[in-house]
Amino acid sequence: MSDHVYRLSEIVGSSTTSVDDAIRTAVRKAAETVRHIEWFQTQEIRGQVVDGDVAYFQVTMKIGFRVED
Repeated sequence: MSDHVYRLSEIVGSSTTSVDDAIRTAVRKAAETVRHIEWFQTQEIRGQVVDGDVAYFQVTMKIGFRVED
């Protein structure tokens, strides 16, 4: 295993379905423009309540991606 250097980027995913879907949607979208994403770390989970029910889940997270040599 070689040594690597990583950068962090903060992103926010949202979903009407679940926290899991918000995370997966954000990572997939970020992977369209960021190469070598290797991990994520959730930081904050929020939601919007409308008429007494959860309308949106929102997750703030950091993604770690390897810096190319």
